[in-house]
Amino acid sequence: MNRGFPPLTRRASGASIGLNTMAFQFRYLLAALALAVVSAAFAQEPADFAKMRGILADAIEKGVNRMRERTGGQAIDPRVIAAVRKVPRHEFAPPELRPYAYLDRPLPVGPDATISQPSLVAVMTDLLGIKNGEKVLEVGIGGGYHTAILAEMTQEVFSVEYHKEAAQTARRTLERLGYSNIRVNVADGYHGWRPDAPYDAILVRMAIPEIASSLVAQLKPGGRLIAPVGPADSVQVLTLLQKDSDGRVTETAIMPVFFRALPGGLRL
Repeated sequence: MNRGFPPLTRRASGASIGLNTMAFQFRYLLAALALAVVSAAFAQEPADFAKMRGILADAIEKGVNRMRERTGGQAIDPRVIAAVRKVPRHEFAPPELRPYAYLDRPLPVGPDATISQPSLVAVMTDLLGIKNGEKVLEVGIGGGYHTAILAEMTQEVFSVEYHKEAAQTARRTLERLGYSNIRVNVADGYHGWRPDAPYDAILVRMAIPEIASSLVAQLKPGGRLIAPVGPADSVQVLTLLQKDSDGRVTETAIMPVFFRALPGGLRL
């Protein structure tokens, strides 16, 4: 499965993808600045947030599809865009940051949690190719926004979070919004969550130095895993791993990204 990004396997291609990514992010920055002006003028009314959410979803869809047209890739799954359009991102943000909830940027939601950048949420979700009815594991719940996006894609979502307070806060928000198909577990998820394995898809939301064999073992045949792989203090590579029906595994490097390090696990 390749949703439209060429493999990032050589230094030359890495530079090319990096430039594409920077141009992609620059377009979003311009859109974000425009949205910031609008956001500042808005009172925090549901209709206003819905309007901003629609603008953001449209911008992500157009930006991703424009890039994929150049690389010969598939258009982003409309179900992913529908989820971005539906999930109220502002509900996962602290009150003082809600006017900025629909900018294409990450938001801090506590000392141990962030809400990921919406365009990356959309791209990572799309690359997993989640079908309705599949079982999905999220490693690192953060603020819970990406968890809600996953819950719009399928009925079985499991999340494992290292920090108890972040897990409890996200769980409360998700329950308040009516998401009853998510199970949140407080544990070291660096090596996954074995009690409910195997999974059709695994999403790792924070940077890991390598993909642990224990995570791969929790994938079903035909399963997919997406994670930012690389050192915590510099650029990582968003990596898609696929396990075929015979258990063979292939990896595709997608594009450079920068995430905080996933807590827990054994660091050598």
